[in-house]
Amino acid sequence: MKWERKFLFGFEVHAAPVLDVGLNCQMMIGRNAKVKTEEQIAAEQAWYGSEKVWLVHKDGFSLATVVKTEAGSLPEGKLKIKLEHDGTTLDVDEDDVEKANPPSYDRSEDLASLLYLNESSVMHCLRQRYGGNLIHTYAGPNMVVINPLSTPSMYSEKVMHMFKGCRREDSAPHIYSVAQSAYRNLLTTRQDQSIVLLGKSGSGKTTNCQHLVQYLVSIAGSTGKIFSAEKWQAVYTILEAFGNSSTSMNTNASRFSHIVSLDFDQAGQVASASIQTMLLEKMRVSRRPEAESTFNVFYYMLAGADSSLRTELHFNHLAENSAFGILPQSKPEDKQRASQQFTKLQAAMKVLGISGEEQKALWLILGAIYHLGAAGATKAGRRQFARHEWAQKAAYLLGCTLEELSSSIFKHQTKGLQHSTSFRGGSDEASQGDNSGSKVTALECLEAMASGLYSELFTLVISLINRALKSSQHSLCSLLIVDTPGFQNPRLAQQQRGATFEELCHNYTQERLQTLFHERTFVQELERYKEENIELVLDDIESSTSLSVAAIDQASTQALVRTLARTDEARGLLWLMEEEAVQPGGSEETMLDRLFSYYGSAQGENKGASLLLRGEEPQLFLLGHSHGTDWVEYNAQGWLSHAKHNPAAQNAATLLQDSQKKNISGLFMGRASGATVLSGSIAGLEGSSQLALRRATSMRKTFTTGVAAVKKKSLCIQVKLQVDALIDMVRRSRVHFIHCLLPKAEAVGGGGEPRVTHGESPDSGLMTLNVGLLRAQLRGSKLLDALRIYRQGYPDHMVFSEFRRRFDVLTPHLTKKHGRHYIVTDEKRAVEELLESLELEKSSYHMGLSRVFFRAGTLSRLEEQRDDQTRRNITLFQAACRGYLARHAFKKRKIQDLAIRCIQKNIKKNRGVKDWPWWKLLTTVRPLIEVQLTEEQIRGKDEEIQQLKQKLDKVEKERNELRLNSDRLESRITELSSELADERNTGESASQLLETETSERLRLEKDMKDLQTKFDSMKKQMESMEMEVMEARLIRASELNGEMDDDDTGGEWRLKYERAIREIEFTKKRLQQEFDDKLEVEQQNKRQLERRISDLQADNEESQRNIQQLKKKTQRLTAELQDTKLHLEGQQSRNHDLEKKQRKFDSELSAAQEEVQRERSLREKLAREKDMLTGDAFSLRQQLEDKDLEMCAVNLKLDQLEVELQDLNSQESKDEASLAKVRKQLRDMEAKVKDQEEELDEQAGTIQMLEQAKLRLEMEMERLRQTHSKDIESKDDEVEEIRQSCSKKLKQMEVQLEEEYDEKQKVLKEKRELESKLLTAQDKVRGDDLETEKRLRKDLKRTKALLADAQIMLDHIKNNAPSKREIAQLKNQLEESGFTCSVAVKARKSMEVEIEDLHVQMEDISKTKQALEEQLSRLQREKNDLQSRMEEDQEDLNELMKKHKAAVAQLAQNLAQISDLQAQLEDALKEKQEVQEKMQALQSQLEFQEQSMVEKSLVSRQEAKNRELETKLEFEKTQVKRLESLVARLKENLEKLTEERDQRSSSENREKEQNKRLQRQIRDVKEEMGELAKKEAEASRKKHELEMDIESLEAANQSLQADLKLAFKRIGDLQAAIEDEMESDDNEDLINSLQDMVTKYQKRQNRTQEDSDTDSELEDRVDGVKSWLSKSKGSTKNLSDDGSLKSSSPPGRRRYCFDRSDEEEEEEEKGGATQGSYYSRYRYGSQAKDDDGEDRPYVTTS
Repeated sequence: MKWERKFLFGFEVHAAPVLDVGLNCQMMIGRNAKVKTEEQIAAEQAWYGSEKVWLVHKDGFSLATVVKTEAGSLPEGKLKIKLEHDGTTLDVDEDDVEKANPPSYDRSEDLASLLYLNESSVMHCLRQRYGGNLIHTYAGPNMVVINPLSTPSMYSEKVMHMFKGCRREDSAPHIYSVAQSAYRNLLTTRQDQSIVLLGKSGSGKTTNCQHLVQYLVSIAGSTGKIFSAEKWQAVYTILEAFGNSSTSMNTNASRFSHIVSLDFDQAGQVASASIQTMLLEKMRVSRRPEAESTFNVFYYMLAGADSSLRTELHFNHLAENSAFGILPQSKPEDKQRASQQFTKLQAAMKVLGISGEEQKALWLILGAIYHLGAAGATKAGRRQFARHEWAQKAAYLLGCTLEELSSSIFKHQTKGLQHSTSFRGGSDEASQGDNSGSKVTALECLEAMASGLYSELFTLVISLINRALKSSQHSLCSLLIVDTPGFQNPRLAQQQRGATFEELCHNYTQERLQTLFHERTFVQELERYKEENIELVLDDIESSTSLSVAAIDQASTQALVRTLARTDEARGLLWLMEEEAVQPGGSEETMLDRLFSYYGSAQGENKGASLLLRGEEPQLFLLGHSHGTDWVEYNAQGWLSHAKHNPAAQNAATLLQDSQKKNISGLFMGRASGATVLSGSIAGLEGSSQLALRRATSMRKTFTTGVAAVKKKSLCIQVKLQVDALIDMVRRSRVHFIHCLLPKAEAVGGGGEPRVTHGESPDSGLMTLNVGLLRAQLRGSKLLDALRIYRQGYPDHMVFSEFRRRFDVLTPHLTKKHGRHYIVTDEKRAVEELLESLELEKSSYHMGLSRVFFRAGTLSRLEEQRDDQTRRNITLFQAACRGYLARHAFKKRKIQDLAIRCIQKNIKKNRGVKDWPWWKLLTTVRPLIEVQLTEEQIRGKDEEIQQLKQKLDKVEKERNELRLNSDRLESRITELSSELADERNTGESASQLLETETSERLRLEKDMKDLQTKFDSMKKQMESMEMEVMEARLIRASELNGEMDDDDTGGEWRLKYERAIREIEFTKKRLQQEFDDKLEVEQQNKRQLERRISDLQADNEESQRNIQQLKKKTQRLTAELQDTKLHLEGQQSRNHDLEKKQRKFDSELSAAQEEVQRERSLREKLAREKDMLTGDAFSLRQQLEDKDLEMCAVNLKLDQLEVELQDLNSQESKDEASLAKVRKQLRDMEAKVKDQEEELDEQAGTIQMLEQAKLRLEMEMERLRQTHSKDIESKDDEVEEIRQSCSKKLKQMEVQLEEEYDEKQKVLKEKRELESKLLTAQDKVRGDDLETEKRLRKDLKRTKALLADAQIMLDHIKNNAPSKREIAQLKNQLEESGFTCSVAVKARKSMEVEIEDLHVQMEDISKTKQALEEQLSRLQREKNDLQSRMEEDQEDLNELMKKHKAAVAQLAQNLAQISDLQAQLEDALKEKQEVQEKMQALQSQLEFQEQSMVEKSLVSRQEAKNRELETKLEFEKTQVKRLESLVARLKENLEKLTEERDQRSSSENREKEQNKRLQRQIRDVKEEMGELAKKEAEASRKKHELEMDIESLEAANQSLQADLKLAFKRIGDLQAAIEDEMESDDNEDLINSLQDMVTKYQKRQNRTQEDSDTDSELEDRVDGVKSWLSKSKGSTKNLSDDGSLKSSSPPGRRRYCFDRSDEEEEEEEKGGATQGSYYSRYRYGSQAKDDDGEDRPYVTTS
């Protein structure tokens, strides 16, 4: 916060007078938060004393105070609170109460910095900021923007420059801050960035997107300023016209999703840009909900077209009604606004370079769409236009005939739909059946044509915009801005209708982006913590929006298999729409039934159990978006039409390409030649830059991989693929999220009123918030969970090595300890040592396995410290550089001064000789001599220059050819790489298809084998049953033959039959009674279980409610605990910082006290020295006066001696001996006097030196006194300020934590100890002063002793006074010696002064030398570090560069060198010519000098100049030779480049061959696929045949079982018939039939030849039948002889049982019946009847 306040304060000082209200409020908050007053501290203490809470209720939340009550007076879980606004006292639940923050947090700029993080506190903070026109708020790493209803003035250019170059921590919350943060990360990490805007429709996403683009373009700039703010304003004007419309949620809503891609170069400037669009709501042209309009461009064109354009578009007479609802606006103000917008649109197109012909083509297509709506279509009968005159106008505008337009719209519908459905799977019969059921109406065809035309038009507009934005510059990384339509909910706008399919697509896109936010915020962070072994206790994070997303786009595992069969595997709504669109009889009801069977709730209308519910009507359903906080009701009526291809929409592109109007056909033919649209879904993939190609390749891969390769033609699945491409592109970059919130629902109501424009004053009610709507948006976006994981976790992290390299500059002592070239073996240990030296708190960071993690804000503080340290280092480096440059400039000035003096001397000499006639003659004639020679040289050089120019032109041509070839090869390489990627993706999808089809074929083969075995078993079972039937019939026939003679058998059988019937009836009654008893018992058990289940369900619901309440309570308590823990950590970190500051203050205080003490001791010492020197000077002055007196006495004595000497001279009577003696004494006296004079001179010199030292010391003492007084005053001020600030901080610490009082006592104790130490140090210093005083006293004593010695010597001289003569001689000698002594003393003093100056200079030189050496070593270390970094960067750069780019760059460099060398050569030639002219002039001067007999010295000087010029000429010649050698080397480089070009051409040929080989392989794979498809078709055919066989076998089996029952019954009838009619001839017929059956069985047995146990049994039975037949033949013969028996049964029964048609007998004899026809003769006798008409059962007796 500190840096942010500094920034805002600086803004207030330097900004313009007109400022934003919100920013002013932020500055006021910053100033108030900087230093707290006593009132604020008292208010905070009162706040903490009274527990303030928020009472949460359905209308919002209210501030209240917790009333303290006695324990037990309230029930458990209850609280007594007092509301602040009215003083009401309430008893509420603890769950309805949330803690409130102090008032200082009311307008907190970051929601993560709140003391208590809960829903009410967050909404209160947002509401307070919104009320102060502060619409931007940080939410941890994200940004929250509440859409203002009036356009604020916070988006000016001045505000943009405020945020330029700032870090996020230093700037206020603003949309520009997000852009600056993304731009800064892009420059520092060289990684792609993306900004994603989330929110409801009308929350301001598109407006914020425009602000982001304008800021990035304005701040980053571009080369040549090709991307200006005006151009981007024109782009958004066009997009708003062609892609926006008025809806119930927003008066200017975007009806498409788009991605703005800004590509940046190495310097951080915008190199190129592009826009990709998807999910255009193209059906809005022809069909839209009520009270909503079509796209804005239609209204602009109808209102703003001029007369000529109206005439050309046939707008002079507008239609009264339109099938598309496109009608001009009725209000005059709306018409005027639309006309202005049309003028603005035309100006924007002009800015983007869209020509008049291209604009005219756009207006023609829009006019044609309008006329198609006016033409309409018939509702019944033949499909055609309702009004042909309007259709004729539309055809004219499109450049085609009416017949062509009509056939493109209404003809070939069945064929087109059949083709589209048969692609998805199924046979042609199914598709034809589908087409017969759903017939396309004429109006639907017309709507499809209009939507197709507008889709092509919109794609063309995006292509034209990208054409104006593209650039050929090299780009390094890109920044994406994603803007999609927001959440749509018609109920929010008070509209009673269901949402449409287009609104579902937009909501699905927002859900996917919310899922991406959840993944980046929660999933990836938790996975990273888990990988790094970081334990982080968090609340249960709810799952993402995967349930609602899965309900829309979940694909089945069999998505690659093209089948029409409905499976039970769950799949999303888009896949169900595709399946139901091709199913015979498919409808929206069946689609919704299947959807609810997969995702519906099992507990009815329970929104908590599922996110999908049924509506009040069959075609309505509810889907819970945003984690179930936003329930949208959808109306699925007519949704299946979106899944069907309509050829009219596909014919729109062909119609435009074949147009007779050149401006239309030229635009769309150009688009058709280049791959600008990807599967008809994503527009704006043009571009030749590397990043644009990479984005196009990424999207192409999304559309050609896996399921997408098969389903990319599906209209429904294209929605999912487009969103997948968008998410995949964003996921590759670092994402910055902006949550746009809607303030209230009334602001976006369906009134259709426009918003408050810029400059209008909004009323007071506009700045209020809808709390319920805001709460729903916060819960849906999961912002609180994101803030909680941001506060509790470690959001900032860095790899060990990167962190050490980046922040190693903060610890220079570690660098000195290890050395600059120290190799780190353990990065983790090095980082731990670095963190310890930085003195960070332990809780602010965590060491992982490979990286170090930081709490929020810690890394920004380290970055701030690093910036400060780097700033200081750069300042020192700049100072050293400036010093170095200044010294060099001084040296240069000295050389220039010397040169100027030389030039002046030469000019003076020239003035002396310029008037000589010979000099004039020489200067005139000498150039004329060598004119011819110079002209020849110039001609030669001109020829050389021409040759070099020709060579340069040739090289330039070759370079251009190489560049064109390289560009062509690059484009070819990109095309081949894209084609290769497409082929690879198709191959992968084909392999996946092959694998799935192989698994399906294996499964079908396995099923076929199982069915075959089942068929064989059934066949065997059928044969065994046939034999059993035959055996039973034979046995029955034998029994009949054996018991034929018994007359009483009929009665016995009847008795047995009646007994069996009674037993059966009794058994039935008993079983019925048992069943009723069991049923009653089961029903009782069921009722008991149902009661028990209901009780358990009630208990379960109660427990679930209790669990939910406990869970909420636990979450609330956990959140409060975490907030308290974070607050405690913050207090601990604050204490840590205060302790550091206290330690720093103590160290500074002790240093200041030591400095004061030292200054005080120095002052006392100087005072003592001054006193001592004053005393010494006084004594010396007295001694000097004494010496003067003595000198006066000596002079008097000398005068006396002179007088005596004169007397002695007058005496001539002295002899020579006495004279010699006197002379000898005189010499002795002179020597003594000389010695005394020397001693006196020395004494005088010492006295003078002492006086000078005294004066110097006095001056130094005075200066030190002044400086010391100033220092003491400044130190006292600083100490006073520090003491005051420390006392304030200590007061704050005492308010916050009482424990710090003890620490303060400790600090005071340490302070006393330090003071005692200071006193001891003072005593020690005083002892040192005493020692110096003793030493000075010793010197004084020594001086006094010397003076006493001199006095003794003077006394001795006085006693031994010589004669006058000797005194005169001595006086003369004394004067001479005094003069010499004074000269020596002066010389000695001057030498001592010079020596002292030299010592001072030596000390200064040594100090500067030492400082320079330290600076040089530091610069050397920094130089090595920079070189190492530069080498690393250079290696990375070299790895990224490609070979062909390097070759082109080398060629360009060589050519640049050639041009530079040519320029150098020309300069050298010019210099050579000048030198030659100078030489000629000098030679002429030389000849003149020789002729005029000038001095030899001048001639020699001229010869030296000539020699110097000759050396320069030779140097120029060598330079020319070097240039020629360089040209030869460049030729060799060109030859090498040509060789490389040949090699590239050969490699291109090899790549072509490889491509052909790949194509052959692909062709082989396709052939194999065809064969596999054939095999699959054959397998399906065989499977179908097997299924038919199985069905026929099952039918035969059923018929056999029925015939078997019939046979058993028939046998019973035969028993009765044989008893009655033994005499008839039917027995013989039976035997014959049985014989025929036996022979047929034997034939079939011989054919099959299969042996088994059942076969042996059958053979035994057949043998028994044969033996019986042989016996029965004999018996029948006897019977025939005896006559026929009379039957006891009536003839009607015989006729019923044994009637057979002759045709059936003939068929049996021929054997032409199929399987199961052996018993066809019994088909009419399924049940024998009694005489009474009752059913008679069959009873067998052994």
